Amino acid sequence: AVGPMDGNTWNRYRLLTERGDHPLFFLEPDNADDLPQHFVASGFSPLAEYFSTLTDDLKVRDPRMEIVAEKMKTLGVKIRAIQSENFLPELSRIYEVSLVAFQNNFLYTPIEKPDFIAQYEQIKNFVRPELVLIAEHENRAVGFLFALPDVAQAQRGQAIDTFIVKTVAVLPEPDFAGLGSLLVASSHEIGASLGFTKAIHALMHEANKSRSISKHYSQQLRRYALFGKRLRNAEACT
Repeated sequence: AVGPMDGNTWNRYRLLTERGDHPLFFLEPDNADDLPQHFVASGFSPLAEYFSTLTDDLKVRDPRMEIVAEKMKTLGVKIRAIQSENFLPELSRIYEVSLVAFQNNFLYTPIEKPDFIAQYEQIKNFVRPELVLIAEHENRAVGFLFALPDVAQAQRGQAIDTFIVKTVAVLPEPDFAGLGSLLVASSHEIGASLGFTKAIHALMHEANKSRSISKHYSQQLRRYALFGKRLRNAEACT
C-alpha cells in the first residue's frame, strides 16, 4: 500500500515532512505537520523521498554548460520559448516527450493526452512564455523545461522575484546527454534577464537526474516523502 496518492503521480501525492522556514511556493503541496506521524503510527514507513531546493543567485554559471551548448549546436538542437498563441499544440509536443522521458520514473503510469492538457490548462494564465522552453531536433521535440513565476508571493502581497522550475524532461537518447542541465542553465539566464533573482527547483525525487542538476546551483528548501506499507500476502489470508 502506498500513500498518500491521488490515483497516480500525475496528481497530488507525497507529504511535506520537513517544512523549514521558507513560505510555501505556488502549487506546492501542504499538510498538517503531524500527518506523517499518523502514517508511521499505522505501520507505514518512507518509501521515497523528495526535495525542493532554492537558488538565490541566478548568475552562478556551470562552466560545463559551454561544452554542452556547443555539442547541442553541432547536433542541430535548438532551444526556444513556448509559443503562447499555440499553447495547446505546444502542450501536445511536451506531452509526447513526457511519455518517453518519464516512463522509467518511480511509480510511473501513463496518462491520456486530454488529461495531461487539462492539468496544464489550469495554470495557463500564470505562465510566462519565456520560462517554458522546448528543445527541438530536426523538427522533433526532444526535451522541455516548464517553469512559472511564484505567484504565491503576490498572494502574500510581495513582489514576485522567484520562479519555479516545475518539470524538466529530455528523451533518453545518448545524443541528448546534458541537455537537461543546459535547459536549467538557460532558464536561470532567462529568468535573470526578466528580473527574477531566485529559482526554486520543485519536488525532485531523491534519485532523479534533476536533483543532480540542481545541486550545482541550489540549497535544500524542503523535504517530502511518500509512504508505503507491506500488506499480508493474499494467499496467506485464505
